[in-house]
Amino acid sequence: AFHLNCFSESQQVDAVYRFSFDVNPTDVVELDARLGDCILHDPLKATSLFQSVCYLAIKALSLIQHAVTENQVNVVLKPTHMPPFPRYCLDLSEFPRGYGPMRPLEMEGLVIAMTRVTKYTQGARFLCTEEKCPCSRAVLTLPPGFHHIRVHAPGATESATIRSDFICFLCSSPLREDVKSRVLGDKQLVELVHMRALGVLGIHGPSSLRFQSVTLFLRDELCNSMKFGQVYRVVGIPAHIHQWPNITWSIEACSVQTVKPECEALFDTDPCLISDNFQALHAASACSPWRFSAIIANSFGSAVLPPGLYSTLKLVLLLSLVQTEGENPDAHNHLDVLALTSDALIIDRLMTYSLGLADRGVRHPVTGELFASLSRDEHGAGTANIHAGSALLANGGICLLGNLTCYKKDRIDTLQSVLESRSVPVFIPGKKYGEDVDQQLSFSIQCNFWALADAAAPSKKPIRPDSVVLGSVEMGPLPPQVAEAFGLLIQCREAIGHHPLHPMTVHTLRQAISPGEPLYPACMQFTTQDYKELLAYARSLKVDMSPEAEKMIHGFYMASRRVRSDTSQGSSVSVTSIKLMIALAQAHAKLSLRTQVLEEDAVVAVLLFENSVTLKHGASALVIPPDALFLGDLRDLDSLRKRDLTLEEFHQQILHFVYTYAPGAATYIMEE
Repeated sequence: AFHLNCFSESQQVDAVYRFSFDVNPTDVVELDARLGDCILHDPLKATSLFQSVCYLAIKALSLIQHAVTENQVNVVLKPTHMPPFPRYCLDLSEFPRGYGPMRPLEMEGLVIAMTRVTKYTQGARFLCTEEKCPCSRAVLTLPPGFHHIRVHAPGATESATIRSDFICFLCSSPLREDVKSRVLGDKQLVELVHMRALGVLGIHGPSSLRFQSVTLFLRDELCNSMKFGQVYRVVGIPAHIHQWPNITWSIEACSVQTVKPECEALFDTDPCLISDNFQALHAASACSPWRFSAIIANSFGSAVLPPGLYSTLKLVLLLSLVQTEGENPDAHNHLDVLALTSDALIIDRLMTYSLGLADRGVRHPVTGELFASLSRDEHGAGTANIHAGSALLANGGICLLGNLTCYKKDRIDTLQSVLESRSVPVFIPGKKYGEDVDQQLSFSIQCNFWALADAAAPSKKPIRPDSVVLGSVEMGPLPPQVAEAFGLLIQCREAIGHHPLHPMTVHTLRQAISPGEPLYPACMQFTTQDYKELLAYARSLKVDMSPEAEKMIHGFYMASRRVRSDTSQGSSVSVTSIKLMIALAQAHAKLSLRTQVLEEDAVVAVLLFENSVTLKHGASALVIPPDALFLGDLRDLDSLRKRDLTLEEFHQQILHFVYTYAPGAATYIMEE
């Protein structure tokens, strides 16, 4: 029913011995109902009981030779689970707080702020100043000076353990601390908030609701067990902390467990929850490895724009939604998207709609903090409180940045640095926050970034006609280094002879005239809920790379490095490009509901990557037209067949390109 962890906090004879018990109250109740009830409803009494039992066991078995008094045994009870009943659960969005009993409760919350790890007094020994008193060290009778030992209790402040006005319970003389026997432990403060608070940061409009955070105290082995943006299930004891003239309400954590997303847990057990429409479509398009993803991308976002418009961008957004796995720190998972457009409003609407399909989507306000901010701790920890910004809160999901042309230069530079390193540096000045020295911390970023840039915005840098490379595009005021830091650059262009305003106008008018009615043929009608179920299942898939897909990606990477390089500036294809192509191929396989990455998935990855590099650095020896994946409208079965033939032609061109410029690619792959 419990796990015992015993260790000595000091090498001295007069040490305090700390015993940490991981207890499941439900198991204890089955063995002894009275003891289980005591653990659940009177934790201080249960701790005292465990302390007595430990002391008797130590004395009877001679486990610790120097533990001569019960005061030297410091017991910490840590309930790991609570019974699944409402009276043992605490909803972080309910008020008022602080009127219930001070007993263990279970709660779930999102980490939005934390401090760095500091020290607290775990236990201290006090001696009587009267030399003739038995509680004085001067008295040689046993036990010498082990009567006054104070240890930390839930809700106690530092002054409750260390103070100068304690008196001896035998002679009422003042007590003085034996500083050499003081035992220190680690402490960290974490702020939790209800998960519904993410709705304020997502796609929903302004709300009058406000969510108040709860301060959680992590001590000793629980320190550094929580990360920004993660959801945890915590068992803790509510406590009132008295800091005159204020009283604050906080939680002393006993155990911390990571909470698995509901949709991920659901599809791990039941993959058949995909809608009948998508199941039928997947069966009908099984003859081609490219059709299923093409159809769902073509029809995606029909609530905000008509099918067939900006299909390449819609496919890339779907791939980015699939490739979001917050618990996996592998850099292959990152699929950041930057869209170049002359109509920022339409693209912003599409990205906002797509954000609602993510497991976690955070729309960053331009005036808010993107990464992290600092404030003074209000609980007497004597350190800085680090608040998570939009990127850290979007852990395992999508952070929508909006139009980058609205950002100031310093924020753009910071964004570029974070995109390149996938980590956020936080500098804590020591003088400002009561530290002896300055501190430099770093937090990893586990989200995909979406952004758009207005290509029609005037550029501050003059353009020289002789510097324009064939195939590249002007990015307006956005620095080219930022576009390079984003994984994929997509240009939202209209088809030849068409303008997006005309179909958008028709789409908007039809929505206004017939609200709630289907606007397009039945084959294009897939609801938002259908896409949520499809993406949730696709995210849960685990895929393996086939040898053919690996050879194509590695070969194309080597060929592109050789073709796109010169003696002065080196290669324009970075080393991380191969990770991007692997991520694209894996995401396309998942979106196609496959567990193995085929060579056809690698073709899609190569085409998207080549189009993106062409926009940044110009065309290469591999001549691929813009929007190579959607050269025409997908109106019927014949148009799907033509698209398959076109992609097969591109497939052969890629192989020819690889064999021409990287003839040793196959040998290189085998050696690696």
